[in-house]
Amino acid sequence: MTAPILRRLSDLRALHSDWRREGARIGLVPTMGALHEGHLSLVAAAKAACDRVIVTIFVNPKQFNNAEDLAKYPRTELADAEKLAPYGVDAIYVPDPDQIYPEGYATTVSVAGLTDVLEGEFRPGHFDGVATVVAKLFLQCGADAAFFGEKDYQQLMVVTRMARDLDIPITVQGCATVREASGLAMSSRNLRLSPEALGKAGQLYPVLQDLANQLRGGADFGDIVAGARATLATAGFGEIEYLDLRCAETLEPLSRPDRPARLLVAAWLGGIRLIDNIAVDQLND
Repeated sequence: MTAPILRRLSDLRALHSDWRREGARIGLVPTMGALHEGHLSLVAAAKAACDRVIVTIFVNPKQFNNAEDLAKYPRTELADAEKLAPYGVDAIYVPDPDQIYPEGYATTVSVAGLTDVLEGEFRPGHFDGVATVVAKLFLQCGADAAFFGEKDYQQLMVVTRMARDLDIPITVQGCATVREASGLAMSSRNLRLSPEALGKAGQLYPVLQDLANQLRGGADFGDIVAGARATLATAGFGEIEYLDLRCAETLEPLSRPDRPARLLVAAWLGGIRLIDNIAVDQLND
């Protein structure tokens, strides 16, 4: 059965007020739609942990740096609702724009430090848009827990810090990246890859895995990153915006995984920007 689609905040609040009176634990899965198996894995995690689940679909204009990218972002509301039906979610919140940014809206949420590097360097203002809309959705939905994929690792770190710093009473739960058979991290942007580019895109994950293996063997990241970049270029990738080893908590750069670490990459292929990341085991001295 398809869940009710709510477009007004008043309707959403009336619903979750009833759930609160029932003593229900409420889970939230924020999305921009164009749902794929990665999103649905978050829904499954929310259903397993919570009594009621809200999925939000809102293409947030404030987190796009490029108007053309915003215009091209897939909008598939009816198909998304059909994909959610087997999971038995309790509400799909597709807010009208004025429910998020009413006339005269003038507030931005900004998280310093975590947003200045990686994605933040190449997409200025992006994380201000993310933090602002997620803060609003957290408050509007009144959920106890929110579920985010680790594929957007920096985003996960930003919204976790935002909720903690603002004392929003919600648990932010990271969930493992879901991948295609090739290893490519599932993303709504994959829909825009040509068949040829889609075949090449699967090379991104093995390159990260190879780097992680070398780091586990004691290699210095600075000595091996050029080879990884060359491998991606040979595979057909264009500009590599970053390919870094970073502390998993602070995102500061590392030369070796002497603490919990992440390898993160953003690279262009066939006119589409792809991102991915994997954890790297901490070396014991």
